[in-house]
Amino acid sequence: MNGLLIVNKEENMTSRDVVNELCKKFNTKKIGHTGTLDPMAKGVLVVAINKGLKIVDELTMLDKEYIAQVTLGIETDTLDITGNILNKRKPKYIEKEKIKQVLESFKGRYDMQVPKYSAIKVNGRKLYEYARNNEEVKLPIKQVYINDIKLIDEIIYNEDTIKFNFKCNVSKGTYVRSLIRDICLKLDEIGTMSDLVRTKQGKFKIEDSLKLSQIDQNTKLISLKDSIDIPTIEVNETLYNKIKNGSKLKNIYDENKIGFVFKNELIAIYILDENDNEKIKPKKVIVYE
Repeated sequence: MNGLLIVNKEENMTSRDVVNELCKKFNTKKIGHTGTLDPMAKGVLVVAINKGLKIVDELTMLDKEYIAQVTLGIETDTLDITGNILNKRKPKYIEKEKIKQVLESFKGRYDMQVPKYSAIKVNGRKLYEYARNNEEVKLPIKQVYINDIKLIDEIIYNEDTIKFNFKCNVSKGTYVRSLIRDICLKLDEIGTMSDLVRTKQGKFKIEDSLKLSQIDQNTKLISLKDSIDIPTIEVNETLYNKIKNGSKLKNIYDENKIGFVFKNELIAIYILDENDNEKIKPKKVIVYE
């Protein structure tokens, strides 16, 4: 079995937990996910099985969509509600229009400071290792892109907190926890992420996902050729043999990236040859036994 599964990850599971469960269900160790969700987060986790691992890079780079909840009035060390509370104070009243304006201000390129409780490595060590040992470390700045962000639902004004939800579409590598920290700073308040649902990754939507309890060995996988969002060409056996051997091809397709299919299976992804624009070269070649 080769292909993809769109899993609706439940709360209080790591992404690795999901992979481990699927390894048991499909009796293979060749399974991996294409973008970590924190244990408290729910929603779309795209999982690759066997030959599906060959296109993980293509899937990891896809934009992602989230619905997040912000709770103003609480600050935590992990930037989400599961962390240790560092500070609590009653937030001042904030108009709906002010929140909408602040959210809108984050659209476009965004220099994001990576959260200290994350697996990003600095000097060969993961950031959360520094955090757990109370060691100081300079947090990296990553350039990401906020494609869209908007307030949804009504704002909830409680006695000691204010809660609101927003939907965002963001580039690879965006930590919504960090985005929320910076939103709170612009609102001149303390706050934390109190809920997160990934609703989409690329073309994969939460309404098309399955819970782990719904998945077994008979679950139909999404084929590799249906998983990629690039033009594909069906090839004959002569061209298949050239592609299988990693040959460069004439760029007669007028595409910077193209997938080749043989007997209904994705066999390769080719990209423009940077040294010769008249040719394309293999990025991935997938050989089936």
